[in-house]
Amino acid sequence: MYNYFELNLEWKDTDMQVIVPILSALVFFVIYWFTAQSEKVKASFYKKYDFDNASANHIFFTKYFGFLSMGVAPVIVCFVLIDGMTFADLGLTFYSETAFFTLVWTVGLCALVIPLAAFSAKKPKNLVNYPQIRAKNWTTTIYYKNLLGWALYLFGYELLFRGVLFMPLIEPLGIWPAIAINIALYSATHIPKGLDETIGAIPLGGVLCLLTYASGTIWIAVIVHIAMAWTNSLTALKHHPEIQYTKNGR
Repeated sequence: MYNYFELNLEWKDTDMQVIVPILSALVFFVIYWFTAQSEKVKASFYKKYDFDNASANHIFFTKYFGFLSMGVAPVIVCFVLIDGMTFADLGLTFYSETAFFTLVWTVGLCALVIPLAAFSAKKPKNLVNYPQIRAKNWTTTIYYKNLLGWALYLFGYELLFRGVLFMPLIEPLGIWPAIAINIALYSATHIPKGLDETIGAIPLGGVLCLLTYASGTIWIAVIVHIAMAWTNSLTALKHHPEIQYTKNGR
């Protein structure tokens, strides 16, 4: 016979605190990803500029678009749909009592990851993809666009993963389920970058979640991630045989 179990569709007061962050993160990450990967968007830059400037402007566009779509947009949605949401609930705050903890872990992790990033950035398999701006001759403008683009992008990225997709979930779900969900989604976004980065994102994501929880802010994750990206990008720039940087060039 046509039998089924009774559906319990009871709506709990804390459900919005879980549903909104997860669904908004999904929607806006998808928007970012397919925009950043769009060949039509890329072609529009290469029609307008010469190769070097087209590469720089296209990559910079993907970075600040990532900041807006992954950082700003989900935060706005959370503020609109979740009652009582504050910046502190997303880790966008400063606590004097955890300031020294934040400083120590930020400096310590940077001291650890910067040499590791510099070492791996020299490898041929890394130079295939980095620096992401494939301009043959880097000028000072391109150099600083690269730094600013990474900073904006990773601020939005960490605001999404350690802010929107983690901090609001702790109260209704508990710390460990929140970390598990965060790690799963964080690692999944690294699949296009290969097995090494996908696996590496698992322990890194867990550590960054714990440090975010302990400090009450996202700043450790933001600064450490930017330090890694800058180191990787600039080391790759230095060692790439087909890319040159003219320091005084504009």
